[in-house]
Amino acid sequence: MMQTIKKFFASGTPWIWVNAGAVAISVIMTVGLLLLLALNGLSHFWPKDIMLANYSQPVLDSQPVEREIIGERIDTEQVSAERIISSGIPVSAQTPLYERELIKIGNRDLNGSDFTWLLTNYLSDISYPENLTAFERREWGNFYGYVQEVKEAGVTVVTSDPSIESDDAAWLVLEERIERALNIYEQIDTLEGDDIGEVNYALERLRLQERGYELRGTDTPERLSAIAAERANWEANYEILQTRLGELYEQVERDSVVMLAMNGDSTEINVSQIVRAYQPNGMHIGSKLVVYGEKLWEFLSDEPREANTEGGIFPAIFGTVTMVLLMSIFVTPFGVIAAVYLREYAKQGFITRTIRIAVNNLAGVPSIVYGVFGLGFFIYFLGSEVDQAFYPEALPAPTFGTPGMLWASLTLALLTVPVVIVSTEEGLARIPRSLREGSLALGATKFETLIRVVLPMASPAMMTGLILAVARAAGEVAPLMLVGVVKLAPTLPINGNYPYFHLDQKFMHLGFHIYDVGFQSPNVEAARPLVFATALLLVIVIALLNVLAVTIRNRLREKYKSLDM
Repeated sequence: MMQTIKKFFASGTPWIWVNAGAVAISVIMTVGLLLLLALNGLSHFWPKDIMLANYSQPVLDSQPVEREIIGERIDTEQVSAERIISSGIPVSAQTPLYERELIKIGNRDLNGSDFTWLLTNYLSDISYPENLTAFERREWGNFYGYVQEVKEAGVTVVTSDPSIESDDAAWLVLEERIERALNIYEQIDTLEGDDIGEVNYALERLRLQERGYELRGTDTPERLSAIAAERANWEANYEILQTRLGELYEQVERDSVVMLAMNGDSTEINVSQIVRAYQPNGMHIGSKLVVYGEKLWEFLSDEPREANTEGGIFPAIFGTVTMVLLMSIFVTPFGVIAAVYLREYAKQGFITRTIRIAVNNLAGVPSIVYGVFGLGFFIYFLGSEVDQAFYPEALPAPTFGTPGMLWASLTLALLTVPVVIVSTEEGLARIPRSLREGSLALGATKFETLIRVVLPMASPAMMTGLILAVARAAGEVAPLMLVGVVKLAPTLPINGNYPYFHLDQKFMHLGFHIYDVGFQSPNVEAARPLVFATALLLVIVIALLNVLAVTIRNRLREKYKSLDM
């Protein structure tokens, strides 16, 4: 029996099954994580039905307080009676567990909070009227209620009776007014973000140009008069744009809507504050899919609002991809050159072995240490010297002597360069010596052999190192908090203003956005689904970047497969 067991283990079969089981568990955990992120994140954009109910709030030694509840049912959980009693709600201790529901009641400007927990047992008369309306607003979050009146310049245009579900006259008029306001807001965004932004940028460039002439003592009357004339043209253009902007704001603020909220509260909302309006209880599945697609596209393409708990995350997506691409441009040549020197040119001895050990140890240094180094060396030292040498007219305001896209990319390049060096060295070591000798025998120099034979064959290994570098850099957060990432930076580092690539600007990052929304948000319940959605998007972005790199690597591997045999 013992001989059979020993033979079984000696055959290696158990270890095959152990490895297969470990791989299966890893795959299951990865798929489970992705499903968790998808279910909790993507469900947030679905237009949920709005509930109308009565709630009898238990009160100690008194009659229950009746109140009306309007909102979305978000979540349910079981809680102990002791926990409920400790929160000040008198319930029977004989019932060990109670079910409570998280209701998104919105109307933060009226209620003070978007969410509330209610005991399910005390909810009654639950219904879903078709004329209950949801507003997504630019400020104060969602609003739930009935449309009562639509006004134009303070004058009532149309009214509806909230008690009659089929009375949708005010709703139909409101939809047209919201569409009109959104079109005007697009013009306002274009004026403020593009046209007026271009003017402000041009005026700032003229100011710096004039200051530069003064510092160099070349501020001749001719140059100053030319600057003054150009400034006058820009300022005249600015006045025209400001007049147009004021007219658009007057137009967009013309309409308002009177809403009836829960418990009979009535409030007037300017239509310009409404981003989206819908009545989910009366919508069929096709209409809900349209709204779902609109909200999902807004999440991917728009700027954040409401302390990053509403709107989109496009600046974070753009910042993450741009930073990773810049990091790849920096890390690849440095890593490859270092690996080529260590493997092909350096004398193999104690010093070379020491350098390799140091490179391997650098891969294990905590990322925050690289962030501190980037802050001290790149920003405080190198950036300050760059400002003194090339941007004296902007001082004391720093240009490159402050955290920005360039320094963040270089910091992550330093963080990931050991990975590229090790992978490239491994690729160089796999190339047969006979290929090098054959190239040299045909009259090629060592450099020509390196460029035309060795490096092309080692390119798949370089791409492997780059894939690992991208995977690590895209998810790093700690060093970026010191060298360039910020909570909100709607201005992209690449835009239409000269010199187009603004590497001195701060930027947003998906990883930091997850940290900020998840741990720094004042509205935790509203931020929770966005944490899952953003985390899923970060995984997808990293996967797409890796797929691109893997595709390039596979093509290179196929191209040089015959030489490797």
